[in-house]
Amino acid sequence: MRTATITRKTAETEISVTVNLDGNGVYDNETGVGFFDHMLDQLSRHALIDMTIRANGDLHVDDHHTVEDVGIAIGQALTQALGDKRGIRRYGSCHLAMDDAQVRCALDLSGRPYLVCNLELPFGKIGTFDTELVHEFFQALSTHGGITLHIDKIHGFNAHHITEAAFKSVARALREAVETDPRKSDAIPSTKGSL
Repeated sequence: MRTATITRKTAETEISVTVNLDGNGVYDNETGVGFFDHMLDQLSRHALIDMTIRANGDLHVDDHHTVEDVGIAIGQALTQALGDKRGIRRYGSCHLAMDDAQVRCALDLSGRPYLVCNLELPFGKIGTFDTELVHEFFQALSTHGGITLHIDKIHGFNAHHITEAAFKSVARALREAVETDPRKSDAIPSTKGSL
């Protein structure tokens, strides 16, 4: 089974992430950051990756360490669950519309982390959530998941809608990329022979 559990403990956060790549999008996420939990739920549900996350962080400082470290742990869990990546589709993409927002994502589970994140969120806060943390999360996910990740806002004016469309678009692209390719289920999807 393509599953993994990662635990990460620092002076700032204590995090546990469990993923099942062959799940149904069942989630149970508690980070102490309400809007972020909502986004993680979307990531799980639309990627069809079962996900359980528990995070205790220094929220009295701010949400930064918690959001970034959860991104790190999810990236590490994805890497562990994918193993040598034999049989996966590797690439995924999605154009996703949500009300006023349209966001495009393309990604490659290449093992070569690179992030392009052009969301241009119009406000600094969504409720109490700092919108700059959206980039921090995706940077951590890309770096520790070995993902080449491109996220672009096509248009949109509502920061909540843009952010949610981004998480859903990444989720749908990830769902496609981790799926088994029925035509090459026994092969590493690279001419190099490894990823």
